[in-house]
Amino acid sequence: MKLQEEAFKLFDEYNLRDPRSITWKNAIYPQEYAYSLMLNERILSLQPASSEELLLASRSQHIGRWEISRESYPEGRENYLKWRKDLAQHHASVSGRLMKQAGYAEAKIARVQEIILKKKIKQDAEVQIMENALCLIFLEHQYEDIRMKYIDDPEKMINILYKSLLKMDAHGHSEALLIKFTDEGLTLVQKAIERIKQPKSA
Repeated sequence: MKLQEEAFKLFDEYNLRDPRSITWKNAIYPQEYAYSLMLNERILSLQPASSEELLLASRSQHIGRWEISRESYPEGRENYLKWRKDLAQHHASVSGRLMKQAGYAEAKIARVQEIILKKKIKQDAEVQIMENALCLIFLEHQYEDIRMKYIDDPEKMINILYKSLLKMDAHGHSEALLIKFTDEGLTLVQKAIERIKQPKSA
């Protein structure tokens, strides 16, 4: 536990440097620091007996996210996907460097990086828990603002939800339906889940 505490300390110190801020639990925090705490909380709610590696990944999943901005890449889906991939590699690299500084061995570092990079999603149980947690945080803290942008185009919002919820498993979907949405927000989430459950046409 001593190594874990040291790694958490290093992760937190790094994320506290985020120049962006958000309000969470009636207080203002650097954005990625707050999200790391949210993710850690959500992981523990989904899997109280989480492994050390999963907890380490939860506190460093998006570490240093502000250091590679979307604006530094050209417009377009291909460039957006490249940005996302480069970000994931950046998170894994920073996490690994700080874990090594805390005293972790390479095998433990490699496992945490696997989770951060979400390798073998739908096959690796811990990666799936991470994906569930990330989607749930999106639904809790970002979904409503995005929904308001598409208030006149609910089908567009359902498609966005579908793509996000598709990454989750049945446990994640059941947890999503427990979130306190507006009536309109809940209806769209329900429709997206129903679409996922529909049998694929041959």
